[in-house]
Amino acid sequence: QVQLVESGGGLVQPGGSLRLSCAASGFSFSSYVMYWFRQAPGKVREFVASIGTVPRITNYADSVKGRFTISRGNVKNTLYLQMNSLKIEDTAVYYCAAESRYSGRGTQVTVSS
Repeated sequence: QVQLVESGGGLVQPGGSLRLSCAASGFSFSSYVMYWFRQAPGKVREFVASIGTVPRITNYADSVKGRFTISRGNVKNTLYLQMNSLKIEDTAVYYCAAESRYSGRGTQVTVSS
């Protein structure tokens, strides 16, 4: 059974940091380009970051470039998103996805003072 389970979300003040994790199982994690997306209330889901297989080429949305870092651990089948210098506009539900095939249920990130 394919599973993508996000964790690590929460409430943080502006300027703070969070590290999201996405535990993958049931498919060949190392073979897939992995993504983070997010969806804020009333907005469409948007791309945040992606990481390739070999080589692990990364791409970021302009809005998070320089603040967020995507990484993956192919031994633990886990995808990560380190989020620093968080802004109020980063508030959203964050989802991980394996290309266009599999997606998790998301984890809420709220940035508020």
